[in-house]
Amino acid sequence: MELKNFGYYWLDTWVLANIIQLATQDFCQRNLNRTNDPCGRQYDQMTQAARSVTANIAEGNSRHSTSKETEMKLTDVARASLSELANDYINWLLRHEQIPWSAKSEEHHAVSYLALDRPTYKDDVQHLSSLHILKQKHKFDQWLRSKNSIEEANRLLVLCNRLILMLGKQIANQLETFKREGGFTEGLTAERLAYRTEKSLQANAPACPKCGKPMLKRMAKKGINSGKEFWSCSGYPECNGTRSVG
Repeated sequence: MELKNFGYYWLDTWVLANIIQLATQDFCQRNLNRTNDPCGRQYDQMTQAARSVTANIAEGNSRHSTSKETEMKLTDVARASLSELANDYINWLLRHEQIPWSAKSEEHHAVSYLALDRPTYKDDVQHLSSLHILKQKHKFDQWLRSKNSIEEANRLLVLCNRLILMLGKQIANQLETFKREGGFTEGLTAERLAYRTEKSLQANAPACPKCGKPMLKRMAKKGINSGKEFWSCSGYPECNGTRSVG
């Protein structure tokens, strides 16, 4: 297995997303039935929203090396799916004439600040990461396997909000990386320009009359010279020096 393609296994966001998905599946199985969910739509919506979070974190991280823009977009989709799931838990509370816990309450604090262990696996990643997820989930089982659906909904809502904040920080970090390194398109453009510059040097291309850099042969795309070749500075757009061909 190429570990570089599975970097999301080491992300706390992906671990917590799996905990939320497993707990949501348990919650729906225990609390939704033909009486309160006769068509099974709420079951499907909640479990699919939870699945979307893990799926988009994984897919986004897998695109890290090829498209940082896509990575950010998919991480944001994960965050949006999580917000949808959080609203379902709020709705469950309101349906039962209950309200979410205060962020200042002891119950909220206990669930919100319970630390996750750092993963230590170096090989056999799918096997060891699955063990890690279950171990972390068991930390929350005392709260998530309650027979009281109100308490369960409150605790899952706290976890959803916790992960929403974590994903916001992850997107901010991805944006900073994008600013420093650019994205896939920018990388291809730089590689193509470097290749064309090297070929121009090998072909004894003329120097730019303005800055002295080697020039590249281009073709005009519009205007009266459309379709005609000309020499353009390799430093364009910083330098707009040109020469005629021939």
